[in-house]
Amino acid sequence: MSLTKSHGRKSIRENLKPQSLMDEPTNLAGVWTARIITLFPQAFPGVLGESLTGKALQDGLWQLDAIDLRDFGLGKHRNVDDTPAGGGAGMVLRADVLGAAIDEAQSRSRGAAPLIYLSPRGARFDQAMARNLARADGVTMICGRFEGVDQRVLDQYNVQEVSLGDFVLTGGEIAAQAMIDATVRLLPGVLGNAASTEEESFADGLLEHPQFTKPAEWQGRAIPDVLMSGHHGEIAKWRQAQAQAITAARRPDLWAAYQARLKRGE
Repeated sequence: MSLTKSHGRKSIRENLKPQSLMDEPTNLAGVWTARIITLFPQAFPGVLGESLTGKALQDGLWQLDAIDLRDFGLGKHRNVDDTPAGGGAGMVLRADVLGAAIDEAQSRSRGAAPLIYLSPRGARFDQAMARNLARADGVTMICGRFEGVDQRVLDQYNVQEVSLGDFVLTGGEIAAQAMIDATVRLLPGVLGNAASTEEESFADGLLEHPQFTKPAEWQGRAIPDVLMSGHHGEIAKWRQAQAQAITAARRPDLWAAYQARLKRGE
């Protein structure tokens, strides 16, 4: 049994594992939390600890809780996997081991926190999904390894499978960091300027327009005159036209969806 002591905004969790005072886990009450079930907890925060996401992590705008799957392993060697039922290559994460880890993660969770398994057969992650996750209280992500996880776990916990794209990685950790980065930057106060997320790619279903900065001319290439005109209305029109042209040329799927929304008056 674990208890949680409230100390203002921070709460300190008691557990049976000896830890140094420097490593004492804290939980910021009411803060968006990413819980990661992984065989490689040392991989976190990784790149998430750098730049704006890292500063936001230090400032308590979000928090990270990496749960070591090996802690729930069986036997002297903390085994977490076994051979596939019915035969086949590779190994599969055991249902009893992963189930125990999920139970621990959910015991720490507060509010609405979707349970996601990073899987190439899942729904493709996109900006809309990032916005939905940012509106939740957090997320719990299962980082698979080997040939995957026992299907019974996915069914028992109604796990949502999500894919970063149509390719296969050696594990879910890189995909988890990418999805967390895309989500955290949408949290209030992380970017500092809310307008930044309103003008970037996918914000309105289009790819972003080209960007320019000083010098005014480089290698014989000049910044488009309209951007130097100071006429904000014309600049906005130019950027919209560029976004539409780029989307139509590079992502016909997005362009078709954008046109459909226009016809519906959305």
